Amino acid sequence: MKDNIIAGLDIGSNAIRLVVGQRALNDDGEQMQVIGAIEVASEGISKGAVNSIEDTTSSISACMEKAERLIGVPVDKVWVSINGPHIKCEKSRGVVAVGKSDGEITEDDVERAVEAAQAMSVPPNYEILHVIPIKFTVDNQEDIRDPIGMTGVRLEVETLVIQGLSSQIKNLTKAIYRTGIDIEDLVLSPLVAAEAVIGPKQKELGAALINIGASTTSLAVFEEGELLHAAVLPVGSEHITADVAIGLRCPINLAERIKTEYGSADPGKFAKKDEVNIKDLIEEEGADGVAEEVSLKYIAEIIEARVEEIFEKVDEELKKIERSGMLPAGVFLTGGGAKLTGVVDAAKKTLRLPACLGSNKNVGTVIDKVNDLNFLTALGLAAWGSQKSEAGIRIPGGAAIEKSVEKVKKWFSSLMP
Repeated sequence: MKDNIIAGLDIGSNAIRLVVGQRALNDDGEQMQVIGAIEVASEGISKGAVNSIEDTTSSISACMEKAERLIGVPVDKVWVSINGPHIKCEKSRGVVAVGKSDGEITEDDVERAVEAAQAMSVPPNYEILHVIPIKFTVDNQEDIRDPIGMTGVRLEVETLVIQGLSSQIKNLTKAIYRTGIDIEDLVLSPLVAAEAVIGPKQKELGAALINIGASTTSLAVFEEGELLHAAVLPVGSEHITADVAIGLRCPINLAERIKTEYGSADPGKFAKKDEVNIKDLIEEEGADGVAEEVSLKYIAEIIEARVEEIFEKVDEELKKIERSGMLPAGVFLTGGGAKLTGVVDAAKKTLRLPACLGSNKNVGTVIDKVNDLNFLTALGLAAWGSQKSEAGIRIPGGAAIEKSVEKVKKWFSSLMP
């Protein structure tokens, strides 16, 4: 059973979530079934980056212990999401001559072309996370999806190169290795969330996934079935809470409760005289000296301003790739920040696109918990891991990560008594 276990570990600024799946045979062949979903509060993580290895390690350990008690099997390998404003996304081209004398393109030619695309000037403090082929050109025939088996002399590939800050990657891997777990691979957070949320048809037409986390908002844009662009923005739902705390002059824990229980991103549905009594919340949170009556319209205006700012930043990213208001399948919202009332309408208005809350469409599960907006990244990681293990292939560009991971492994083994 242990060999069939696939685990996705989503390390967020607010919580660490683990989804454990098991590959099982059914009528459609081998498929993954989710057998556990665990959530613990995270410490030592800020804006998607590790700021205390000790705290992060203990949070991950707590999550793993909880998982073991729940499913009864130790988890020793995980697929990990990486997220943070340090992530960079660039396009690169690679050109090679076809190797075989009869001009037939093989897998080896494709690999060489992708490797050639990696030969770009990467800043010294950055590492390549993924090299994702977008489209190929054989001689003068463009927009080829899969060139293997075709005939030609010159093979060209256009790739999307996703890079991460070396120090952040090493800190994250170090924190995980300290718990005694192996890392299968690091994968960009919005890329894996899309595995669970966006179907092949929508990816073909053009769609975007927006994951509104606690301190970051990540974006992945798909078109013609491939990833077109990815970005991580340094603003999230914690900023909304902070705005509410400043606007109402109340403690942050009370602001969070007011935001989740009475907050909305649509001030238009409240009249000026609509007020709510928060005496019970004030008593529960022990926040003295705060006004007991608050205006719902005022709270909604505060929230709307920050939510619009988040979507304006997303729109700026879409403008970079000339897709502002041009994605027919629309945007899918995930993450805890998307649970706020009125966020979907704000997305429609600001981005001028169809918008809806993301839901698990692609992974079979009997555990309702994993269909929650917060769990979709961890669920997507498990689904991604299941696909890669089944196909027996590594992630494009995974070699660069493996080298970094091996260095950390060697360093740790040298410290072991």
